[in-house]
Amino acid sequence: MGVRYEHIKTCKQTGARLGKLHTPHGVIDTPIFMPVGTLATVKTMSPEQLKEMKAQIILSNTYHLFLRPGHDIVQEAGGLHTFMNWDRPILTDSGGFQVFSLSDMRKITEEGVAFRSHLNGEKLFISPEKATEIQNALGPDIMMAFDECPPYPAERDYVKKSLERTTRWAERCLQAHQRPQDQALFGIVQGGMHADLRRQSVDELVPFDFPGYAIGGLSVGEPKDLMNQVLEETTPLLPTHKPRYLMGVGSPDALLDGVIRGIDMFDCVLPTRIARNGTTMTSEGRVVVRNAKYARDFGPLDPNCQCYTCQNYSRAYIRHLIKCNETFGFQLTTYHNLYFLIHLMENIREAIKEDRLLDYRNEFFETYGLNKPDARAF
Repeated sequence: MGVRYEHIKTCKQTGARLGKLHTPHGVIDTPIFMPVGTLATVKTMSPEQLKEMKAQIILSNTYHLFLRPGHDIVQEAGGLHTFMNWDRPILTDSGGFQVFSLSDMRKITEEGVAFRSHLNGEKLFISPEKATEIQNALGPDIMMAFDECPPYPAERDYVKKSLERTTRWAERCLQAHQRPQDQALFGIVQGGMHADLRRQSVDELVPFDFPGYAIGGLSVGEPKDLMNQVLEETTPLLPTHKPRYLMGVGSPDALLDGVIRGIDMFDCVLPTRIARNGTTMTSEGRVVVRNAKYARDFGPLDPNCQCYTCQNYSRAYIRHLIKCNETFGFQLTTYHNLYFLIHLMENIREAIKEDRLLDYRNEFFETYGLNKPDARAF
């Protein structure tokens, strides 16, 4: 069984989609946020904790798992699901973004990308075929085509050549794919901030009939309103009977704005990364719990939150742990941030069901203080 998208409802107020994604390891309610487990673990979280907070799918990273422990070892263990004891769906990215962002020493050719490992400087090479082979070995439910993610800003001519190469690489990924019956390979739309190039990318990819489509090359430093504009121009071009995935986006405002523009799936390291700096997402906005003003604050991180952290521990205690670099502190803030976003997506799905997503967005932005001109979520 592969991956199939079931459309349930369109929000009358916004056009946002409610659906279900059927995969070999379970059915996912969409729109969905996927916690990132880069190295086959969501940092500081156990699979049991992720299930407790109702995480339905997680993401792992092809590039990092290729470097260590090696996809051959994961395959020998029985695939990622067995290796990390996670029996729900998994998505792996293609490794393209990491090759381009982590390695200063890289050379892009038509064949693929030669680069040096960010760990030890070893010379390595990933081609579309190699990225597909690695993901076939890892065994996720959903895998991504190997793409080039151009930086922002980038020259239009470069972006055009880059997206055309991404299309050729996507075709090579399809040809190399060994397990289409139980692993869905998604194509990735590129084209930078140019509406016509995004259209060209969609026009080139859709004939390949991928089971799903991702929008890549956003949330790479461009202003939020530009990202929203690109989504408005791009998402309606994608097939309505297939899932749409916006890569690397996870701030609460961007999740709401993405859903309103027709996106079904999101992932981001943001909630776990900022948690380790003592920054938390709450119903009242951003709380940097490591700040001195919380030293004697014996209330929960978020008085409106039902998560394990908020039900059991105070801001003062969490601040103490983080100031002392205690792992338990990072675990508590990570748990809360992931719970917050997973719960936010539940509320979004409920609002779509009741045709009131725009009202919900406006209420959320008001409470979160995001209506001010210079407001930033994180």
